[in-house]
Amino acid sequence: MSRILSSGELLQLKRWNTPTIYNGWAQITKQDLAKGCFNLDEVTDFMPAMGPMVGYAITVVIEPSNKKHTETNPNAVSEYRAYMASVPGPKIVVIQDLDKPSCVGAFWGEVNANIHRSLGCIGTITDGAVRDIDEMTNAGFKAIAKRLCIGNAHVTPVKWNCEVEVFGCKIQPGQLIHADKHGFIAVPPEDEAKLLEASVFMDVNECLTIIPAARFTSGKNQDEILSGIKEAGKTFNSEAKRKFSKGGEW
Repeated sequence: MSRILSSGELLQLKRWNTPTIYNGWAQITKQDLAKGCFNLDEVTDFMPAMGPMVGYAITVVIEPSNKKHTETNPNAVSEYRAYMASVPGPKIVVIQDLDKPSCVGAFWGEVNANIHRSLGCIGTITDGAVRDIDEMTNAGFKAIAKRLCIGNAHVTPVKWNCEVEVFGCKIQPGQLIHADKHGFIAVPPEDEAKLLEASVFMDVNECLTIIPAARFTSGKNQDEILSGIKEAGKTFNSEAKRKFSKGGEW
């Protein structure tokens, strides 16, 4: 797992919402902006008051409906925990549930949240279910998931440290993830180093151009407002192009 960003940079990324991070990423990436690095399906943030989470992916596959997994490898839980504990944090556990579209059992609840929190994990993204959300919140463990459920069925790690696909997005072990109530982005490794600078720049660019032109319109008629917005858009685009060569969107 590469470590391009410092702890301070990760803390700064956490100060911005995920759409702002996307705006910066869009300026520096060579990826297709219409697919691939963020959730394509709807997610639910069950702890929105906790704000964004930023960390590196621990990837896991589960299939709670299938009892054979607990019989085939009775040591899976301890082996997975040993692996998970060996990886530096902050960590976000990304779980692909093979039972989808059904949800018969949750990997996450009060116990697992506390265990993972003690070993440097800050939250999870799972296309399956979670439970005990009040207790998970109390543990300081954020959950972005498909839904809630009451039980855990035959849940156990089936495999880990592998590619997973959740909410239409493929995620590799160790990928930097930024997530909040809007969704998540799995940042390609080549985009990590410039992500913070780009995100901050694009937010400041908006605040100096488009947003004030649209908000501070007292005493102006409609033509003046539209003209002001158009000119601000030109400035926004030229500043983005000067910085990143791609240009802006307004």
